[in-house]
Amino acid sequence: MKKPGEGVVAVRELVESPAEALRLRLVAGRRGLESLIHQARVQRPGLALTGYTDYIRYGRVQIVGASEAGYLKKLGARERRAILAKLCRCRISCFVVTRGIKPAPELVSAAEARGIPLLATPIESTPFIKLLSAFLEERLATRLHLHGVLLDVFGLGVLILGESGIGKSECALDLIDRGHRLVADDVVEVKRTGELLVGVSPELTRYHMELRGLGVLNIKDLYGVSSMRLSKHVELVIQLERWDPGKEYDRLGLRDERFSILGAPVKLVRMPVAPGRNIALLVEVAARNQLLREGGYDAARRFVERVDALVGGERRVPRAARRSLRQPAREPAREPARTRAQRRGARRG
Repeated sequence: MKKPGEGVVAVRELVESPAEALRLRLVAGRRGLESLIHQARVQRPGLALTGYTDYIRYGRVQIVGASEAGYLKKLGARERRAILAKLCRCRISCFVVTRGIKPAPELVSAAEARGIPLLATPIESTPFIKLLSAFLEERLATRLHLHGVLLDVFGLGVLILGESGIGKSECALDLIDRGHRLVADDVVEVKRTGELLVGVSPELTRYHMELRGLGVLNIKDLYGVSSMRLSKHVELVIQLERWDPGKEYDRLGLRDERFSILGAPVKLVRMPVAPGRNIALLVEVAARNQLLREGGYDAARRFVERVDALVGGERRVPRAARRSLRQPAREPAREPARTRAQRRGARRG
């Protein structure tokens, strides 16, 4: 498992093709395009335009909208130049002027002198901030690579892990043949956005699977485009382990184990592998069971509750009553033979 790298975005990436929806163009400060952005939250330098710059944070995009531009216009040229020169002496990743507003000449010259990228967009401030935040959240999401297989099983994102050669890819191929969908084989790239974990396949291995004895297969060509998904939330982890006769495995399903991925806990099921066990079928059942649990039904806990209720009900019966219930019913006592003969003689008389 690789350690996740710290997510950063260079300002240059905001004006490249993946960010075309932002409609940004460079106005000044080209030599600062390699400056880094660390946070998806933007900052509006309203208070800083009065000369108080203590709360300007490097790594955040500074948004100059209609209110900031309107305030600057009311200032005299000399005062505006002094304030913007002081602002640009702070460590700033970049400025973005929204709504197609023409940047103040003093801002253009100060940004060029300090090497701070000054960008402009015709989009209104509020929708632009939403677009930019979504773009940065995706790019800044922490990532790591796991050795395993990620599939969509009954709509549930199932990540299959295990040592090399244990049969992860064979299990995945069996599941694909049953109609489930492959996301990634061998290497799964997982990124965390908020509380969600999203798994994708690296571009090089996308649509492909490697099987010992068969080599590299293109699953999309073999089974069609419906057998693939580009991404899926990771909602269940199944750890394949070689069967150990001396190990005690969970027989009731009451253990609530979790597998931590980028600090987010995911439900973990340990599944022993042995000859004769249909692992693909067991993965399907595990996925169905997890869906039931998410819906509020836990079969194992219901079973234990019923057993506890049965045992508890037996304990509430008085001890003498329990003893009588356990003893077999006695036959009625038979009369002595002499008594019966005397009664017959009385009837004859």
